[in-house]
Amino acid sequence: MIAIIDYKMGNIRSVENALRRLGAEWTLTDDADVIRKADRVILPGVGYAGEAMENLRSRQLPEVIRGLRRPVLGICVGMQIMCRHSDEGDVDCLDIFDAKVHRFPDSDEYKVPHMGWSRISNLESKLFKGMKGGEYVYFVHSYYAGLCPDTIATSRNGIMFSAALKYENFYGTQFHPEKSGDAGESIIRNFLEL
Repeated sequence: MIAIIDYKMGNIRSVENALRRLGAEWTLTDDADVIRKADRVILPGVGYAGEAMENLRSRQLPEVIRGLRRPVLGICVGMQIMCRHSDEGDVDCLDIFDAKVHRFPDSDEYKVPHMGWSRISNLESKLFKGMKGGEYVYFVHSYYAGLCPDTIATSRNGIMFSAALKYENFYGTQFHPEKSGDAGESIIRNFLEL
């Protein structure tokens, strides 16, 4: 069973639809015991990092998430709040990935928010099994995790940033695999097979 953490940060239906297409069973929950017992955990997210951390804290979930020893996947804001700190709301986060989250600088050369299809490269994880790099995936974000020892994929929006992160059993994608067509479906399938 896959636990999708319900902390009121949106995009849950897209994740559920992606899991349904793969024939996976899931439950949407904020119950700590259910999350601890799940085979896989997904921390989805669209929204504001400060609010995301506030919602997790109000449900007493930060320590539950940090204590998980099965595969965990954070998506978009879900990945960002698995980092040390986010400038979005100037908030301390879950401190799983060794990265800080910053806002893309305003520029005439590239768009902020970074929205649409971009390539991912430097793939270094079983999460990307069967992929060569250069695949297009779907991004929507104004904040990014910098490059760090936990970086397992990169992309570029003016500057190079972490498109995906991994530390032990924790994985994160800045892009939305549930909205990224065949490449995204492969990534979700790989996560389910970890």
